[in-house]
Amino acid sequence: MSRVASNQSILTRFIDYLNVEKGLAPLSVQAYMTDIRQFAGFAGSRGRTLAHAQREDVRGFLQDLFSDGVDGRSVGRKLSALRQLYRYMLLDELITHDPTLNIESPKQWKILPKSLATQEIQSMLLSKPAVSTTSLAKALAARNHAMLEMFYAGALRVSEIVSVKAEDLKLDLGYVLVRGKGDKERIVPLGKSALDALAAYLGSHRAALANGKMVPWIFLGRGARRLTRQRVWQMVQSASEPAGRHASPHMLRHSCATHMVENGADLRTVQTILGHSDISTTQVYTHIALDRLKTVYQKHHPRAKSK
Repeated sequence: MSRVASNQSILTRFIDYLNVEKGLAPLSVQAYMTDIRQFAGFAGSRGRTLAHAQREDVRGFLQDLFSDGVDGRSVGRKLSALRQLYRYMLLDELITHDPTLNIESPKQWKILPKSLATQEIQSMLLSKPAVSTTSLAKALAARNHAMLEMFYAGALRVSEIVSVKAEDLKLDLGYVLVRGKGDKERIVPLGKSALDALAAYLGSHRAALANGKMVPWIFLGRGARRLTRQRVWQMVQSASEPAGRHASPHMLRHSCATHMVENGADLRTVQTILGHSDISTTQVYTHIALDRLKTVYQKHHPRAKSK
């Protein structure tokens, strides 16, 4: 690599390339930038810039899109934008290897959601990170724990959890009102562990983050700031390190769905909790249900083991 450029300088040059060399319309250029910035945020959560992204980062990005219910056509468009970007970066000698090389077309993928084992989830939720005795440090620890519990209890998307408002949470009734994709609302039940963690955070610690300001969101950053998606990704990854995993918010979401199906939940119920508009999206969990059916059949059918 002859030189290393920042994300912003790469995007600025690429916009000029699309405008001048490719002659694309402004709306097309804007669409490219939206897709590429989304990938840049994903790569950044892994500690990489656009210039340092690897093939596994591209595949991980596409996998998470599929796992979050994004349709194949949209995933294909995002992959096409990345291919155009890295083709340009090769020509401009900003990189020496194209991380999109030999990435399969989305229609060839058989996508199974990534999830953590139950024990790995327990390790994340029960871990007690060492913190200082300041009220701010305690508040941050309580916030992170409550967020992890809510992620796993309610299978929320990262965009949903940073948008949850105090008025949406009904601790006494045991549920939260979630506004998902397309601004669709759904009621998501929360278990006792999540409710206890939220009650502890809201009762004793959120005020330290609000700093006397009136803000609507439940989960706050320092100085009452609204949390960013990137900060939440970093928090989840940090919490998963003791378990030896590189977890993401998506993995907690899919772990919730996977463990529910493994324990006998029907797909319609899982669809409602996840907020999928079409049952076909939820059917990626069918393989889990079939595995459980086979196990139950082998255990209980009188002739299952007959030779």
